[in-house]
Amino acid sequence: MYKKINRFYRGKYFEYLLLAIILVLGLALRLYKINNPIADWHSWRQADTASVSRVYVQQGVNLLIPRYHDISSIQTGIFNPNGYRVVEFPFYNAITAVAFNSFPKFSLEVWSRLITISTALVTSFFLYLIGKNLMGRWGGLLSAFFYLAIPFNIYFTRVILPDPMGVMFGIISLWAFLGFTTNNKKLLFPVSAIFMGAAMLVKPYLGFYLFPVIYLALKKYGIKKLLNDKKVITGAAAYLVLAFVPFFLWRIWEARFPEGIPFYEWAFNGNRIRFKPSFFYWIFGERLGHLILGSLGLIPFIFGVINTKVKNLFIHAFLAGALFYVIVVADANVMHDYYQILTIPAISLGLAAGTIYLWTTETYNKILTRIIVILSVIVMLITGWNQIVGNYQINHPEIIEAGHRVDKITPKDALVIAPYNGDTAFLYATNRWGWPAIEDSVDNIIKKGADYYVSVDLGSKDTKMIQAGFKTIEKTDKYIIIDLHSPLTIK
Repeated sequence: MYKKINRFYRGKYFEYLLLAIILVLGLALRLYKINNPIADWHSWRQADTASVSRVYVQQGVNLLIPRYHDISSIQTGIFNPNGYRVVEFPFYNAITAVAFNSFPKFSLEVWSRLITISTALVTSFFLYLIGKNLMGRWGGLLSAFFYLAIPFNIYFTRVILPDPMGVMFGIISLWAFLGFTTNNKKLLFPVSAIFMGAAMLVKPYLGFYLFPVIYLALKKYGIKKLLNDKKVITGAAAYLVLAFVPFFLWRIWEARFPEGIPFYEWAFNGNRIRFKPSFFYWIFGERLGHLILGSLGLIPFIFGVINTKVKNLFIHAFLAGALFYVIVVADANVMHDYYQILTIPAISLGLAAGTIYLWTTETYNKILTRIIVILSVIVMLITGWNQIVGNYQINHPEIIEAGHRVDKITPKDALVIAPYNGDTAFLYATNRWGWPAIEDSVDNIIKKGADYYVSVDLGSKDTKMIQAGFKTIEKTDKYIIIDLHSPLTIK
């Protein structure tokens, strides 16, 4: 009996069983509050993404001209009457729209989250393959587990954002290149390049995933061969063409729609925060140390980083790329925690490497070390969840109620002003095109086509001024809706 149990434990079926449990657990954790309206953490960015999908549902999918409901100049500095939104290539939005139109039993928001969750599960599977290649089966299983169990990543791989899909493309690319270099599977070479190209179409910052690609290429060929061997040089050139040409073509196309390109220069070092004490505090203290690793998760992570006595430094190259990314895109990483979505696969691999090292090391007391590892992981998950659970909270449900009311009582083609400090979540809730803030005089916005004004801030100066000049068609203790074509006085 013992031999059978031992054989099962050491066999592939036990490994696959654990992987299946990890994937099912990862799915279950991400179904928490999946029906939430878009009014939780980073609702403005989620609303922008969901808005493109909604336009695709209503008007058909056009991959080359993504549009959304915000026609203001707030995000780009240019009035945007057609609602152009040319940022990431809209793979995510197109898939979401097709899924919703094919099976409308779920809402568009639920479908969006299900697509995101699916990409997370696929990513964890390929992380398992990468970890297994580098560290054996436990390395693969732990990599998948950490990716799906870190509370920060639970939330940010069930949001309505394209970033997790970009990460999925990037991880598939790394898996393929690792297979090409370690097992000489030549067909995986173009697969890696194509998926790297897809990743950068979704998120150009995913170019930092090229760090481990460059490391693997140097490890396989050496610097001299990369610089002198014509066959290797040709292959490298082909890889770069497949990876970068789609990105540059998309950028050239985007330039035709400047009113649809949000400001982005600020993301790099707009506030001059790079390398200041506050930069290290926010990136390494608050985000990595506390929010992502829950403080004690630093223990296995640090041992994963300092353990360089391994045959393949892929993980270290990956972590170096993540470090390069947060340094280059300094301001955005400090201001918005969702920018760290791209770093979680590297962090997960580092955690897996450190956990295995501490579990198997002979340097320290084995029993004590293993107790510390288990406690570190448990505390990491508990602390991380306490940090992230507030992200699910809907702080202003009144915008959803007011938005639904606007959708019910106003014409479908009405243009609406729905001020919410520039956050497009309120405008998205109205299901109308319009303005998420008063960016100009009300008269000028009316001239641009505004039909209605809706607000949940009844005491604001703008609301009082507009209420005094135009007919109120509905008012409660939570919101007010005003007809901008029915002035109360002659102007």
